[in-house]
Amino acid sequence: LIARGRAGLEAAAEEVAALGGRPLVQVADVADPEQVDAAATAATELFGPLDVWINCAFSTVFAPFEEITPEEYRRATEVTYLGFVNGTRAALERMLPLDRGTIVQVGSALGERAVPLQSVYCGAKHAVNGFTSSLRTELRHRGSNVHVTIAQMPAVNTPQFSWVSSRLPRHPQPVPPIYQPEVAARGIAHAADHPHRKQYYV
Repeated sequence: LIARGRAGLEAAAEEVAALGGRPLVQVADVADPEQVDAAATAATELFGPLDVWINCAFSTVFAPFEEITPEEYRRATEVTYLGFVNGTRAALERMLPLDRGTIVQVGSALGERAVPLQSVYCGAKHAVNGFTSSLRTELRHRGSNVHVTIAQMPAVNTPQFSWVSSRLPRHPQPVPPIYQPEVAARGIAHAADHPHRKQYYV
């Protein structure tokens, strides 16, 4: 479990442990490739070779494009796009020598159909789609048994709309219908076991 906030990580770890899992908490910024690599090293040291790696970090700003500062745009893109690139790189460096493993990119319907007031998020999610399609082609060309897939998510009821930056006059919410996080989690788990090219969960 990798994130910047220890409190959220510890809460997630408690849920994993309660369900019989063995969590490993790593406080790291996914926008920093060295921190992501260190987290991947810690995971392999504890659990052994990586079977599945899931990229799902994001940041965003709810606002018209011209109201988003260059610094905000850079940071949100570094997390939401380069975070996926960094995580994928760390996983591939460990999976390719063993010629096995699956990487799941948690995508979004907004990576297929952009909406207003979310230009930074939509742009990053579109970038994740392009990056993943290119990488899949490279892996297929070399005959690799490492798989990469995208699980395209619908609107999900998460705390994101309370903690991301917003300059909107009203409290933002996802575009309905809105699904519970457990639905998304089941879709991601299915994608890990069945890594097709693209997968949609609605």
